[in-house]
Amino acid sequence: MKPITGIVITLNEENNIAACVQSLFQVCDEVIVVDSLSRDDTVNIASAEGARVIEQAYLGDGPQKAFGVPYAKNDWILALDADERLDADAIALIETLDLRDPKQAFGFRRKNFVGRHWIRAAGFYPDPVVRLYNRTQAGYLPKKAHSAVQAPRITQTTAHIRHFTYHDLAHWIQRIDQLSSRDAWAMKERGMQPSPWRPAVHALTASIRKLILKGGLFQGSDGMTVAITTAFHAYMKYAKLNELHENERGHTDP
Repeated sequence: MKPITGIVITLNEENNIAACVQSLFQVCDEVIVVDSLSRDDTVNIASAEGARVIEQAYLGDGPQKAFGVPYAKNDWILALDADERLDADAIALIETLDLRDPKQAFGFRRKNFVGRHWIRAAGFYPDPVVRLYNRTQAGYLPKKAHSAVQAPRITQTTAHIRHFTYHDLAHWIQRIDQLSSRDAWAMKERGMQPSPWRPAVHALTASIRKLILKGGLFQGSDGMTVAITTAFHAYMKYAKLNELHENERGHTDP
């Protein structure tokens, strides 16, 4: 194992965290789990797998992913989500990497699954994500939703992370509900104001991007599913932003 600290953020991930920690320990000599006050058995399972658990109420995506970094004993950080695993090619690659340049960060291709079905349509693959970086030169941006690693130099590898995104289609819809609520909260936190047009405009834009620019229109049912769910997510997060402002004002329709 290399001097790399794996970091995972969790909230009620008892079904995922053991496999995630085990995956990280294949290349890391330390794993830290930053838990957002889970109500299930996530913390106990993570501890039993050898991870160090730090509890912290959710701060938003970027701040939460950065929270555990100062506690790491290593400067090199490998970040995974709880529903992600290193594929065999990623493990083999990391074992051979030269980690002497702290300005260098490494990206991976992500395989997104719905149940056992790997979805490659409409931009769901290769879905590049930067996950291995040196904390002295790089780190997650302080965005409260959809943050990413910023680094001086990034090498996008062809190695893979397996992302068990959704258990099934019903879980996909459930996650859109959860994530659109989180996104709406994050947008309101940074001062975005309501708009009666924004939900429809962003849903339409998302549909065009996935169907035309990403080719989903020509990629069968997977392409259509990705386009429709992306548009639904876009619509709901802006509709929920409007709702948050409306509730704050105490507005009631006559």
